[in-house]
Parts: sequence; structure tokens; C-alpha cells
Amino acid sequence: MIFLIAAIAFFASTIGAICGIGGGVIIKPVMDAFGVMDVSVINFLSGCTVLSMTCYSVIKAKRAGDSQIEFAIDTPLAIGAAIGGIAGKELFGVVAKLFDNPNTAGAVQAGVLLLVVLGTLIYTLNKDKVPTKNVRNVLGCAAIGLVLGMSSAFLGIGGGPINLVVLFYFFSMPTKRAAQSSLYIILFSQAASTVASIATGGAAGVDMLMLVVMACCGILGGFAGRKVNSRIDDRAVDKLFIGLMVVIMGICVFNMIKYMGV
Repeated sequence: MIFLIAAIAFFASTIGAICGIGGGVIIKPVMDAFGVMDVSVINFLSGCTVLSMTCYSVIKAKRAGDSQIEFAIDTPLAIGAAIGGIAGKELFGVVAKLFDNPNTAGAVQAGVLLLVVLGTLIYTLNKDKVPTKNVRNVLGCAAIGLVLGMSSAFLGIGGGPINLVVLFYFFSMPTKRAAQSSLYIILFSQAASTVASIATGGAAGVDMLMLVVMACCGILGGFAGRKVNSRIDDRAVDKLFIGLMVVIMGICVFNMIKYMGV
């Protein structure tokens, strides 16, 4: 089983690095579908994998001199996302306690994620027709980041498609620029969320070997994703992203049915 999970983490991190979606949006629903662990453990392992991948990708881009991060915009976004990440984690804990069966919380996550991914797909297919904004205000950036971090942490996906749509619409970013900005934001939000989980006992029951393996696969996926991203254009990234969203929606529907026992 560990080899299967390692393959999932590597594939998700590679795609995540290419598209700027982190990888959690793949890891979380796929591992939910296999049902090998509790929802809370999957959330933590997914988050740690995303954290390792984004950390590698952001540092590597900076050292290689090909970083497109604009710190005046991206840092307030990232700080807001970090605060939102902690809030989102707490929100999921509150929702999970509302149900006697933890699987119900998983069904809620899957349902919300399905709606988010569907909205993302619709926007991506029509983004050329939608007038965009160009937010530059620091407080505005921080507020947008706060909402991003909260929603991503609640869904246990570490960022993903939500980031890209927001960056396209509010900041008029081209695809590859948005991908780098998204990874930078995810790095901050996921770091805060992971620290909060550890501090509150959210890492209890996590297999350390599994954690190390998935984190290493996250780094390897970040390396592979950077290589592929440098060889394709924005159009190819958009096509890959659209195809991925369709697959994820199918997995979300499967997970909802499974968790609800239908």
C-alpha cells in the first residue's frame, strides 16, 4: 500500500508543480477514495506533502533566477492565507464534531470540493470572456489571501484550483505567473496549517514512515514538475488543468457516494 500512496503523492506533486495547484486537490480525494486512513490523517499527510513540494519549488525557482513572484502583491496574499489556513483548520474541526460519524465530515468535504472544482472549471473555460481586476492594495491582497487560506485548509487541499481562479480574476495574472504565485501562497498557508495541526494534536495516529515517504515524493514531484513546466506553454498548462478538474469531479462524486453509504 505504501508504494501506491507514494505513487499518488509523486504524481499529484508533479501535476501540482506544473499547474500551481499544490497537489492536495489530487491527493486528498484519491486517498479518500481508497479509504485507507481516517479523514483527519489524510488531511495531515496531504498537507505535509504539499508543504514539501511548494517549499522545494519556491526555493528552487528563486535560486535558479526564474521566479516570477512579485513580493508586494504575493506576500500579503501569502500572509493572509497563512492566517486563513489556521482558521480553516479550526472550521473543519468544528464541522467534524457536528456529526457522530466522521465519514459524514468526509462527505461534506467532498461535496464542497465538487462545487469548488465545478466553478473553477466553468471559469477556466470562459476566462477569456470575463473582465478581470488588478488589485494592488495591501489590505485587499491580505483579505483575499485570508479567504483563500481558510477555504483551502477546510477542504484539506492546500490551495489548488481556488488559488488560480482568484489570481486570474483579481490580479489578471497569466497562467504560469499565477502558478508560481499560487505555490508561494500555498507554502505559507500550508506551513501555518501544519504547525497548527501539530500543536493541537492533529498529527496523532500518523505513520511517520508514511509521512517521510510522502514528503520525499512531494519534493521529487516538485523537481519533475518544474522540468515539465519549463518545456510547455500557458496553453498546454491550461489544457492539463482542465482535464485534471474533470477527473477530480468524478472522484469527488465517488467519495460522496461512498461516505454517505449510498
